[in-house]
Amino acid sequence: MPVFEKRVDLEIVRGIKVFLKVEAGVTRDGVAEPVAGSGTSKASGASGRTNARTGRLEQAGRRMARKGRAALGRRARRRPGGEEVGGIRPENVVWIFGSARTGSTWLSRMMGELRGQTVWREPLVGALFGNLYYDRAKHLIGKEGTHYILEDGYRESWLGSIRTFFLNEATGRFPEAAGPGSYLVVKEPNGSSGAPLLMEALPESRMILLIRDPRDVAASTVDAKRKGSWQYENRNNKGERKPETLADADPDAFVRNRAKSYLKAIGYTKQAYDAHKGRKVLVRYEELRADALGTMRRIYSALEIPVDEGELIRAVKEHSWENIPEELKGEGKVFRKATPGGWREDLSAEQTRTVERIAAPLLEEFYPDDKP
Repeated sequence: MPVFEKRVDLEIVRGIKVFLKVEAGVTRDGVAEPVAGSGTSKASGASGRTNARTGRLEQAGRRMARKGRAALGRRARRRPGGEEVGGIRPENVVWIFGSARTGSTWLSRMMGELRGQTVWREPLVGALFGNLYYDRAKHLIGKEGTHYILEDGYRESWLGSIRTFFLNEATGRFPEAAGPGSYLVVKEPNGSSGAPLLMEALPESRMILLIRDPRDVAASTVDAKRKGSWQYENRNNKGERKPETLADADPDAFVRNRAKSYLKAIGYTKQAYDAHKGRKVLVRYEELRADALGTMRRIYSALEIPVDEGELIRAVKEHSWENIPEELKGEGKVFRKATPGGWREDLSAEQTRTVERIAAPLLEEFYPDDKP
């Protein structure tokens, strides 16, 4: 048995011994009981000494158990174990993070055309952990001694669990992406809140940060959410009465909420991108639209993924705006207009000012030539 595993087992055994000693000397209500052969009575002085000793033993037991769990967590990070044997390798996972309505569908479809590349569309694994960690229980972050499953004191352990969970589920669904020279492209814009956790749990994986002018994102989302649009119909296809959406009832409030959501999603993604030490690339939708082939070449070069030039050219052509059937394009459709700067025609002056005020940091950093 390796030395590391022996040490972990020893720490666990010590914790069990402490627990048994405590249980042998204390009843459920905390009053000292005689230990066989000791002659100890239930006198108050002896009870006080026993309780004090019990407290110290309990603390020692908790420390040892925690140390053992942390060691197991470290082993999960360094030697993930069975989840990688014959399965998808973390270094062959490519994440697309950012936000909805930034061109992630277009990008992932082009990537999926290439040999050896499989696309996992919207698993929402980032939302699963990101929402729980950053939103639902944010008041518990950094605190210890709680029962919170993602308590920071056990971070190494649960990061190892996230890693194993993702790799197991990915391999189970897409075994074809586990072979040599195969890649799994994870389109995860709506799970970007969990980007920092996922990239920390899978530091070998590769990352694409996809951004778009927040004004165009707001305009595109308003169009998608209006009554009669493709997204509205997809989510309200049961029954004949369909509710009015906020995009129709109060478009100004909708634009304000969307700008806040976009800033939040890109904030988490940028945090992950800045911290990631592995292969990564930042892509603006406007660059992809202006020169799809050149931008795709840059993406694969930065991610250090070999790609056949002929296949790349065919993939870009296959999914170009010009080759999308006309009946699938236009207002209310999945493919709306693909025109950077279209927000000037779609947003009111008040809506434009709202987005520019809320998303000012993003405009300053990524769109300095077109800031208000």
